Amino acid sequence: MATIIEQQPLYPQLPVGQDVIFTVSNVGIVSTETKVKFIARVYISNAAITIAGSTPVGTFKTTPNNAGVGIFDFRTIIENFVSADNLAGVNSEYKGTATTLDSPHSIHLIDKYSTNKNSVRYLRIEFGIEYKGATNCASEQDDNVVREECGEEATSDEFTLFNGYLKHTDQLNIYNSEFGYDLGNYNLSASSNKFLTNSPSIQYANVNDYGTLSFLAPNDNLDYIKLTYADAAGGSLGNESVYKVIANGVTSWNTDAFNQLLHFGCFPANLQNWSTMFQALVTAGTIQGGSISIQAFDNAPDRISAQYTINVNCPEQKGYESIRLTWLNQWGVWDYYTFTKKSTRTISTKGSTYTQLEGSWNESKYRVDSFKGGKKSFRVNATEKIKMNTDFVNESESEWFEELINSPEVYILEGYQTDAVLSALNTYVTPVRLATSSYVRKTVANDKLMQYTFEVEKSKTLRTQAV
Repeated sequence: MATIIEQQPLYPQLPVGQDVIFTVSNVGIVSTETKVKFIARVYISNAAITIAGSTPVGTFKTTPNNAGVGIFDFRTIIENFVSADNLAGVNSEYKGTATTLDSPHSIHLIDKYSTNKNSVRYLRIEFGIEYKGATNCASEQDDNVVREECGEEATSDEFTLFNGYLKHTDQLNIYNSEFGYDLGNYNLSASSNKFLTNSPSIQYANVNDYGTLSFLAPNDNLDYIKLTYADAAGGSLGNESVYKVIANGVTSWNTDAFNQLLHFGCFPANLQNWSTMFQALVTAGTIQGGSISIQAFDNAPDRISAQYTINVNCPEQKGYESIRLTWLNQWGVWDYYTFTKKSTRTISTKGSTYTQLEGSWNESKYRVDSFKGGKKSFRVNATEKIKMNTDFVNESESEWFEELINSPEVYILEGYQTDAVLSALNTYVTPVRLATSSYVRKTVANDKLMQYTFEVEKSKTLRTQAV
């Protein structure tokens, strides 16, 4: 009897943070042979996987359990093959200049579209079985040797992995013992479908803030994203359609993994990079206090996403410094929030000291030097902490902030700047560590007005001169 895959994930799209369970059986061999083990050869690739001629990333074995089947969980393995996209894909543009391998730019700064670089991979698994005395295709049978049985392989379906995780509150579906999370609502094809964010449908940003929205694109449904501009009273200021074409930062669509998830720069600074219409609105001041609406369309044209709105903040009259954070969200892409209220910066230093001799002891005559002697700092390292406050928020934002405090990657993101020629663009993204370690979810019933305070610590230490 052949090896049979009894259980595999229910859906073809897998957040790598969920349990990825496969169960295999071979009743005839398990019940009659000794030293039996099930074998799993794991294939992970950027392109559609053909087992023949491919090299697995790893081979794993397990012994049958009391029910005579082998159960594998590949979550801890596949997590290593996807990661966050911090840099834009090749051909994506920043202020009209295409990124290259030698001259990359941050994913947050893109003009229009970018493919993913690290967020998506394909998975396929080939299962086999070994036991004492098995017949290997490449050698003669020997009853005393444990080897793999030729012709007993079973190959799984192909799965699309991406750098997300599931929360305990995410509802799993189950059918014939196979289970999984249905990501259909994130594959843009209907007006209720979502981008890869749990943020409220209305966000807020300053006129110089960068940011992206990301979405799954397995079927090439998207034709263009429509941007609609409005003033503070809701009056129309015009609209633009940004087509998903090579000239706008994406390659010709195919099934390669980098096309399966796309990023779109739609915050005010991204639009300032390239849109003459939006630049004119910024110059005139009509967009401040207004909004940007984002919707996706196919070539019918039918709307294939929910509408997201970015309200553009009016200038802060009290002079508070705005601080914009970006963090890796549940779906392995980026969320953003601008803290517009009071913030404080604290700089702490730590260094090593030594006691210096007075005068000059290594010259022909002793000289009294008043600047020498006493306790000196050999080196001083400075660390900066920033405590920031939100404006009053609603309950949906309160729940959303939980992803910020749980995120493994948090950065401070600087706003629109005039860059020097050949600039390395290293001044936009600053890695930080969230120093706030507890979070109380507030509600209108309990707290009436809701406001939050977060503290971050810059993770790069300022190293000063060594004496």
